[in-house]
Amino acid sequence: MPTPSHDPRDAMISDPITGRAAWSGADLADARDWVQALDAADVAEIDAAFRTVKARGLNFADVKAEDFPLPGLAPKLAALLDEIEDGRGVALLRGLPVADYDDEDLRVLWAGIGAHVGPLLPQSVDGKLMRDVRDEAGGKLQKHAPSVVPGSLTSTQKAQSNGPLRFHTDRADVLGLLCVRQAGAGGESKVASSVAVRNAILRRRPDLHELLCQPYWRTRETQDVGGGQKVFAMPVFSFRDGHFSSQYSRTFVEEAQRLDGVPKMTAAMDEALDLLAEVAEEQCHVFRLEPGDMVFYNNHVVYHGRTPFTDDPASRADRLLYRLWFAPARTRPLPECYRETWGSTEPGAYRGGMMTGKRSQAA
Repeated sequence: MPTPSHDPRDAMISDPITGRAAWSGADLADARDWVQALDAADVAEIDAAFRTVKARGLNFADVKAEDFPLPGLAPKLAALLDEIEDGRGVALLRGLPVADYDDEDLRVLWAGIGAHVGPLLPQSVDGKLMRDVRDEAGGKLQKHAPSVVPGSLTSTQKAQSNGPLRFHTDRADVLGLLCVRQAGAGGESKVASSVAVRNAILRRRPDLHELLCQPYWRTRETQDVGGGQKVFAMPVFSFRDGHFSSQYSRTFVEEAQRLDGVPKMTAAMDEALDLLAEVAEEQCHVFRLEPGDMVFYNNHVVYHGRTPFTDDPASRADRLLYRLWFAPARTRPLPECYRETWGSTEPGAYRGGMMTGKRSQAA
């Protein structure tokens, strides 16, 4: 078993974190500055860029920002990027007329807009750059067992079911979701500030905060078959050069506990994860994405999740989101413990995503 890469000095940072990223669910519900709407000129500009790309026969995976010019939309996209990295870590752009396009054309539209956020990252070992987030199990998996139960679902299987998703982060600096269709019932999005969650745990239980600043063993994502170990260890809360980052998926921690040779969590470490989940529920904002909404999360300062849902295919109320992972030009430095799974810890690097040959692409 490899020795976890962790700087013990990180755990000595014990002051509350202030700033716009430390918001509560009530704060976000009352705020309006994290939401922007496309106007008629924006929609026309996006459509014109799409028509040009369509005429060239480009696949969505090949679309770059220069192929999809959006000069008029640029100020809104710049404000969105500021909000993601320097603000609350969550931003919503709404009003894309998804009903005017078929599902495949929407992939091109979404990739074209996304290209202005940053280069796309692979989400699977075969280099898939866009993931469908939908129920792939025909409504059979609305209840999920913890991953410690034999035969339970992997993280990807949970995402591709109609069951709930616990609060977690993805392996990318920024995650983007385009809502193509919503479910007949349920499927609300949940978002919580990991900064506010961390502050609350520090205040209530500094002993458990200390544990969350220590390494937890995790499995790699099922599709991630790149170099390195099948398990790795890193803290839930990390710091570097004054920047905070939280990477967390309880499913990966639970899966690691089933593997031979992985050190077992103590009862206190498990209690710390229970408290994190409890506080995230208290701190979260619950909202419903509508068709045409594009939401963006900074995975270092935001946890996201989902409520269970029920599709109604007869009325085309079958929940479908398109997921992109981005490597923007302006990002924070990461602690050394991220290198094993992110490839680079330097700000602005093409980093994160699944371990494939595409990691070496230039941004």
